[in-house]
Amino acid sequence: MLETQRLTMRALTLDDVPALTAILSDPAVMSYSLRGVCDEAATRDFIAWCRDCYATHGLGPWALIDKRDASLIGFCGVAPEAVGAIEQMSLGYRLATRYWNKGLAAEAATAVLAHAFGVQDVASIVAIIEPSHYASLRVAEKVGFARFEMMTFHGRPVRLYRLDRVEWTEQRSALGNYTDMPITDP
Repeated sequence: MLETQRLTMRALTLDDVPALTAILSDPAVMSYSLRGVCDEAATRDFIAWCRDCYATHGLGPWALIDKRDASLIGFCGVAPEAVGAIEQMSLGYRLATRYWNKGLAAEAATAVLAHAFGVQDVASIVAIIEPSHYASLRVAEKVGFARFEMMTFHGRPVRLYRLDRVEWTEQRSALGNYTDMPITDP
């Protein structure tokens, strides 16, 4: 579906259950997840939810495939999230620990935002991040999220970042690369 310099991004399928379960069952990967670690059944449920998102919204968490060896390294996408009483599109990502600190989450998130704002015409996207999750805060800010409000989400204090299409477009224009997005949409 999408490509970046180092990643191919595509819909998750049930064929991804073993590899994704290995990632989502890692306590380090899931330390900031509301769900906690996922077993095979929870991973199957997650993939079913993702596939429902694709069907109903044209978006959802996508498999991240390393172009070097075609291995599944995690997911990244925009999907509906109930924030208070309002459904909002929310950016989310998880990568296997061996792929941390390589810029891959930001690379994937940049492509996802470009697709969501530029192709799917999403008006606004949120990112919900616990203040102590420094790596995720850096990713969100690197891809353009700047303004946030503090709130409680499922009993946890979080930063609710918001980025709208106009801000995103202005950021890309200011960077001089609005027409040279780091993705392709085959």
